[in-house]
Amino acid sequence: MHWSQFNDNQLYQNPGHAGHFNGDYRFIANYRNQWRSVTVPFSTFSFSADTRLKQLPNLGVGLSFFNDAVGDGKLRTIEVQGNVSYLFKLSKDSTHILRPGINLGMNHRQVNWDQFYFDNQFNGISYDPSLPTGENYSTDRKTNFSVGVGTIHEYYKNKRFKIISGIGFYNLNRPNQGFYTQVIPRDIRVNVFSKGLFKLDPDWDLVPSLQYSVQGKYRELILGSSVKYTLIEKAGSYRALYAGIWFRNRDAGYLSVGVDYQDWFLGISYDINVSKLVPASNARGGFELAARYILNHFKPKKIAHRVCPDYI
Repeated sequence: MHWSQFNDNQLYQNPGHAGHFNGDYRFIANYRNQWRSVTVPFSTFSFSADTRLKQLPNLGVGLSFFNDAVGDGKLRTIEVQGNVSYLFKLSKDSTHILRPGINLGMNHRQVNWDQFYFDNQFNGISYDPSLPTGENYSTDRKTNFSVGVGTIHEYYKNKRFKIISGIGFYNLNRPNQGFYTQVIPRDIRVNVFSKGLFKLDPDWDLVPSLQYSVQGKYRELILGSSVKYTLIEKAGSYRALYAGIWFRNRDAGYLSVGVDYQDWFLGISYDINVSKLVPASNARGGFELAARYILNHFKPKKIAHRVCPDYI
């Protein structure tokens, strides 16, 4: 599975993101639907929540969940992951920050064999689902556990000039994902990313980024950029708009738009397929949504003293 809005699914990208944001609690939801024009749509949903511990403000923790269903047999992957990160200041002024993290996950996969059609169920005239398939399945589900690590480096010059880069390694224990007696170790997934924020003028910012993922024989390179236009930013009010263009190597190009409204973010993207699948896809790819909400506790002002008015 992959995400077009990879910068808006932080815990899936790298465990070092856990707890790194301005606020008390962060909630992120993502939904992707693709290949509807080709076959049964591939559908993916994810949700994550993370925070920092009050007693240890440099320690971030987060929990993520995703559900992925593909194909006629509804091959379903459900995964729950715990993430922990820690912040190290590499310079006294916090210009350079390092955040290593660890990821522990439970992975469950299952397939519905009843959704398939087999030659043995053809009675010579038509398909008869009551006939035996002649296939012998030892199991239709598999559950295992995985371990991953990652680290993130951030160069922070000011609020509108920063560069964040990271690398993550997942499935380090190579869990067995085979449904049968044959052992099929899951390949290690490596993810490398870099993202920047650069001021163009008082209202406009450039937000370029790239991500490269490797897992077994699969390769995925995504690069592109968004531009950000700040509508309003003052005490108690914040609005901003985003628009971007991206390219996934040998697969698709896509457009994205987004909006910040106070503590909310909503992003939408649509893939335009450019691979060899175009004759079947008619250039249509995937539709994706991303939503984020950051919760801030109300912190009352500490009043050291009160001034009595003259008229009392």
